[in-house]
Amino acid sequence: MKQVSRQARLEGRASGFVPTMGALHEGHMSLVRTAMADCNPVIASIFVNPTQFGPGEDLLKYPRTLESDREKLEAAGVDYLFVPDAEEMYPRGFRTWVNVEGLSERLEGRVRPGHFRGVTTVVLKLLEIVQPQKAFFGRKDAQQALLIRQMARDFHLDTEIVVRPIVREPDGLAMSSRNAYLQPDERRAASVLYRALDGARNRIARGERDALRLTAAMREVLRAERLAEIEYVELVDAETLEQVTRLRGVCSALLAVRIGATRLIDNLLIEERDGAFEVSL
Repeated sequence: MKQVSRQARLEGRASGFVPTMGALHEGHMSLVRTAMADCNPVIASIFVNPTQFGPGEDLLKYPRTLESDREKLEAAGVDYLFVPDAEEMYPRGFRTWVNVEGLSERLEGRVRPGHFRGVTTVVLKLLEIVQPQKAFFGRKDAQQALLIRQMARDFHLDTEIVVRPIVREPDGLAMSSRNAYLQPDERRAASVLYRALDGARNRIARGERDALRLTAAMREVLRAERLAEIEYVELVDAETLEQVTRLRGVCSALLAVRIGATRLIDNLLIEERDGAFEVSL
């Protein structure tokens, strides 16, 4: 993989990289298509990273569909697929970790201690191996994208971090590999995350600017769904992840909800432009 990357750089070609944990869906493939339009070669990776899973989480049952994933990537025109194993990525004696202080401990990090240490460490390792000019991530994992951008800035990485919009199912559910865990009744219930966020969007469009009222309204929608168990609902500054009391600048509404045994996350982006607010779901 390193030799492929070196050769592309020597030839002056701008490589694009789409890191994944496999079980590919349309969200991943939209990142691939964006990379294909702008980069040559395009490289994808599949690695279910053990260090970002905590005790009792779904590492062992996480969906692994390597052959169908390979076929999708090949059909899309991806040039290289990098599939390392855990022993390659974490050799014996490995003891160096990356932690983005002040951001890793909030929200997802508060609920899943150590999760982001595993994420930022493996992403830095992948970027060091692949050496892409651009790396593509989805906004569904908004906190993860923020941490990776911060890490890239802090370490002066020679890779542009490109964050693309969320891809959704027809009923609004954000595409995720974990959606495959949902039973039919749970799948129907899971659309409540989108309904809660869409309700907040509508309230903002009608002039609501109070973050506490917006958060309370989202919680009310979620509580009405019998199968939903709220882990957090927060409206935060999109750069610092600190809670806000009123909308200002760029904010994010972030949700984590369990539907049965499946944990789902989602978010909306709220951007102030010339005194008005533009909301992206």
